[in-house]
Amino acid sequence: MKTSYNRALVTGASSGFGEFFARQLSARGTALVLVARRTDRLEKLAAELGTDVEILPADLTDPEGVAGVENRLRDPARPVDLLVNNAGVGTTGGFASLPLDGEINKVALNVTALMRLCHAALPRMTEARHGGILNVSSISSTTPVPWATTYGATKAFVTAFSENLHREVRRTGVHVTALLPGPSPTELTDAGFDNRLPRVFWQSPEAIVARGLAAVAANKPVCIPSRALAFATVTGARMPRSFQYLIGDRLIGRG
Repeated sequence: MKTSYNRALVTGASSGFGEFFARQLSARGTALVLVARRTDRLEKLAAELGTDVEILPADLTDPEGVAGVENRLRDPARPVDLLVNNAGVGTTGGFASLPLDGEINKVALNVTALMRLCHAALPRMTEARHGGILNVSSISSTTPVPWATTYGATKAFVTAFSENLHREVRRTGVHVTALLPGPSPTELTDAGFDNRLPRVFWQSPEAIVARGLAAVAANKPVCIPSRALAFATVTGARMPRSFQYLIGDRLIGRG
């Protein structure tokens, strides 16, 4: 079965994991469609990567922005055979004290946009009997994360949705994988996440992205790129719920 990809569409491509996805895919000779809000960053990255790079500025919390990306995914003249749903947002704080509009936007970006783009990409992929969808979730999807209540809930959706979809399309030639990164030095970490977990659980963005791309090529339903976190997740699932609460508290340095 073919597991290389000719053209990838990467959301949230202007920084963080998205930029590393773009760089690693470009180095493999994969043509790119880069999606993010910040046009200037997309243009700079595209200039560095060279040929076979399209930029598609879009705000994925805006239905019109999502529609533009959906249309690009459906374009039969320039087919996309790998979708990397990387765009996401997270903030920390007590749910009742955070602005409700921001929490609604988290759901719009982390859940609704991701689901819509999967729905747009799948028909052509299943018809071609080839394609990949890599949905970037989080290790926080495996345990309660107070003070990141909406974020954790959206990532729990992403993991469950991806695993369900993986089973649904497993005989069509389309690979669907959820990538569950742990702490990594990115802009999301700077927003207050992951700052009290031991360093053994941290990974570089480059390593996380490389393992995610290998996982979708291998058709793994879920990829926890850190072996230490994978072990802790399996072990933690057998522990009392109170133990899992302690781990969740440490994910964002509270409790």
